Amino acid sequence: MTNERQGHCLCNGVRITVTDPSHELGACHCDMCRRWTGVAFVGFGVAERKLKIEGSENVTAFRSSDWAERCFCKVCGSTLWYHLTIPGQELTHYVAAGLLDDLSGMTLEHELFIDKKPDAFAFAGDRKRTTEADFLASLSASPEE
Repeated sequence: MTNERQGHCLCNGVRITVTDPSHELGACHCDMCRRWTGVAFVGFGVAERKLKIEGSENVTAFRSSDWAERCFCKVCGSTLWYHLTIPGQELTHYVAAGLLDDLSGMTLEHELFIDKKPDAFAFAGDRKRTTEADFLASLSASPEE
């Protein structure tokens, strides 16, 4: 049985359907994610073939690094997803968890750039935590097409 979850931005101009979404959420504390979202980016990875986007004419992308772009709704400004542009990646989109209508069963499983997290807040519980250096090293170890 296929599991699907739907979601949308604040104005409903961008709507998504995710097939068999991961139940694992991740949080990123890098400077760019904090400026983009106002705090940490919390999302989940999705392969492009499992993400259906309606209202793509309302999606605007900002190329934020050599390997990714950040997408948002050009009508309401909602954070949509972080899109990896480097070849050979299975999970190409990291969708903002707040877009989904239903987050039941999803749990925060890892944090990236933990060494950049400000002291002002912390997520409760134990999970995998990755530093900036370790994350960047994992990108260079990725297979290339």
